[in-house]
Amino acid sequence: MACRSACCCGFGPVNEDNARFLMLALLIILYLLCGAAVFSALEHPKEKQAKEKWAQRFEHFSNKYNLTRDDLEKFLRSYEEANVAGIRVDTTRPRWDFTGAFYFVGTVVSTIGFGMTTPATIGGKIFLIFYGLIGCASTILFFNLFLERLITVLAFVLKSCYELQRRRKGVLPHDSGRDSNRESGEGLAGWKPSVYYVMVILCVAAIIVSCCASAMYSAVEGWSYFDSLYFCFVAFSTIGFGDLVSSQHLHYENQAAYRLGNFLFILMGVCCIYSLFNVISIVIKQILNWILKKLELLLRCPCCPGKGFRPRRNAVMPGHLRTRRNISIETDIANESETDGRRMSGEMISMRDFLAANKVSLAIMQKQLSETANGHPRQSGSCPRQNGFIGGVGALAIMNNRLVETSVDR
Repeated sequence: MACRSACCCGFGPVNEDNARFLMLALLIILYLLCGAAVFSALEHPKEKQAKEKWAQRFEHFSNKYNLTRDDLEKFLRSYEEANVAGIRVDTTRPRWDFTGAFYFVGTVVSTIGFGMTTPATIGGKIFLIFYGLIGCASTILFFNLFLERLITVLAFVLKSCYELQRRRKGVLPHDSGRDSNRESGEGLAGWKPSVYYVMVILCVAAIIVSCCASAMYSAVEGWSYFDSLYFCFVAFSTIGFGDLVSSQHLHYENQAAYRLGNFLFILMGVCCIYSLFNVISIVIKQILNWILKKLELLLRCPCCPGKGFRPRRNAVMPGHLRTRRNISIETDIANESETDGRRMSGEMISMRDFLAANKVSLAIMQKQLSETANGHPRQSGSCPRQNGFIGGVGALAIMNNRLVETSVDR
């Protein structure tokens, strides 16, 4: 009793998901502070220099043409309003003809949002709210489905290479008969590709697409190659600052071919970078799990050796480890996707299984929210924690059981 009141274990074990979430939030805040310090040190002197230079030019121009400061500032504000509507000093393509509007909606649904074109009417702004709501959700679904198929293809290729390597080492028979194929299939049934191999492949693919696109942009737009690489990252990662925007001049040499190439490069780049970001998030989650294990060992109270981080509750375990038992009414939909965990790495997921997996995630999310609202969370003793990647939503759910670092086989 004295031990319980004197040590930190008296608060009870901390949920591991909550600990991981809080640690990630703290690391992101620290990351933001470090980034702000670096960018402030790099860019703030340039900003001060630009302000001083602009003040000198402003004073020189007003004195030269005998203009008051108020009149000149009113004129500049008028130009800023025209600039928002798409008016530029140099001749540029129309913003709101059909091709310009198509470019705009592409930046909206892809969440790039360069910002060089924005709706100026009330009707356009209202329509953008509803249009972007459906368009962005549909595009995220497209990216998730693309990620699923990309991971499936990479898993099939890596599995074939692994099988060929094992045949060369003599681990698998070289005969191509039905029995040997059955034996090799059984021997590789539990094999999954490493997330690190997938990350390297996606990184190489993103670099190749960015380098090829930068060569096109530097030749057509007249940017330096480094500025073109910078634009590729900003556009492909859907950051979209808008300081550099492609395909904005009125005329280009081979204009149709360039605009088609611009569309294809942005599409491929966004898909590659989106997939790469999700795979990197898996690696970050591994690092967080490793840090949590170290903290659990360092902060564990010697008088309470059995206490530590509480494993997550209501976890959806992979199908090949899920035992046959009576499932509660809240999670009885899990029976529909019973074979999802047993899917081979090279097998394409069906739409029925995809929808069933989403039903499981939604049912468990609804159950957890209901338990939290009622203040009576149920401890699930029959579903022990197997790893830090069970369940998941969206892209994490897609990659679950597809990569070895996210499975219980590790």
